[in-house]
Amino acid sequence: MFDNKDPFDKYIPFNPIEENAPLEMNSAYTSSEDDSSYIDHSKELKEPEIIITHSSSKKHSIKKPIALMLSMLTLTAFGFGGGYAVGQFANPHSTLNTTPSVSSSQNDTVVQTASRTSGKALSVTEIANLNGNSVVEITTEVMVTGRRLEQYISQGAGSGVIITNDGYIMTNNHVISGSNKINVRLKNGETYEAKLIGTDPTTDIAVIKIEAKNLVPVTFGNSDKLAVGELAVAIGNPLGELGGTVTDGIISALDREITIDGETMNLLQTNAAINPGNSGGGLFNDGGELIGLVVAKSSGSDIEGLGFAIPSNDVKTVVDELIAHGYVTGRPALGVSLLDITTAQEAMMYRVNQTGVYVAQVSLDSAADKAGFKVGDCILSVNDTQITSTTELKKAILEHKVGDKLKVKILRDREEMTLEPVLKESNPSN
Repeated sequence: MFDNKDPFDKYIPFNPIEENAPLEMNSAYTSSEDDSSYIDHSKELKEPEIIITHSSSKKHSIKKPIALMLSMLTLTAFGFGGGYAVGQFANPHSTLNTTPSVSSSQNDTVVQTASRTSGKALSVTEIANLNGNSVVEITTEVMVTGRRLEQYISQGAGSGVIITNDGYIMTNNHVISGSNKINVRLKNGETYEAKLIGTDPTTDIAVIKIEAKNLVPVTFGNSDKLAVGELAVAIGNPLGELGGTVTDGIISALDREITIDGETMNLLQTNAAINPGNSGGGLFNDGGELIGLVVAKSSGSDIEGLGFAIPSNDVKTVVDELIAHGYVTGRPALGVSLLDITTAQEAMMYRVNQTGVYVAQVSLDSAADKAGFKVGDCILSVNDTQITSTTELKKAILEHKVGDKLKVKILRDREEMTLEPVLKESNPSN
């Protein structure tokens, strides 16, 4: 049924979902890319009545056609921020006493959490003044190849948060994913080209760096101590053009389990206004401390006041890993790209007999490769737990550790068999 020399090459209605790559937007949630809430004017998305979108914005700025290069890029859609990421250019490689302490060495910089020194609640104005210089505007450029092989520049915009005084900045992965140029604009108007330090598509967090000194970093608060009803202040770059915008609200809910583009995340919910371009911006408490990294918003008719942020404690853990290693260490991976086939029509397109989760690619020397997985295998269960979506498979894998052996039941050529992969560490640079 399957030809490993020509897997799924004739039918491409949608993109495979990779374990370590930005994922395609589903119908339920999107992110705020231009936060990077990206607004992609080159291809408008028709949203369902209620969706959660990444608050990043991307624009396709069509300039004079650029001479065709030998290496062509393909347009890759993704869901965070309701925009499109194109190509795969990313190189893997206040006056108050609340400045975070930062330990530095020649090899890395580790962000440290600083506790609030005063129990006094700040006003929104004071919070804005304290953190206004710590939230930046981010713009990106990607080379896009059109259907007729013409090339043009796709532009995106989002937000970022300064985390060290020597230029480390965090944002959302979907804001910068696929970009071959990243620019950062400070509140004072200074602009720098940024270097990508590391990304983590699983948590939608990325770290970039600019060559600047004496910047004003945020202070990380303790998101585990938040309570529903507390003040929440968002600072970001809505629409990719309104840098430094401040909105306020409350913490509406804690630990909201939201699935965005196949990744299940536990997020803070707020009714502070979040718009495209806010992705990667900061959410602050009444002490002026960072309690969340804005990642998504709701949109659709009759929907208001539903914004989401990654809790600061989760953010800090990932950021420290990205600065030190460029990726999150110790995370298990199977080493496959996956394809959800959910309808009979899609099954016909791919010439398979049933819907399900299919292997679209096997990484060389990965756990799956060593266990004997092949392109076209349909994954039925993991350790006797039925698998019906890529989200369920990823969740099952992340419940284990590197070195664990799994029992994965698959369907191949209409015959069921069990493979026993030993999970390896996920390392995007490999």
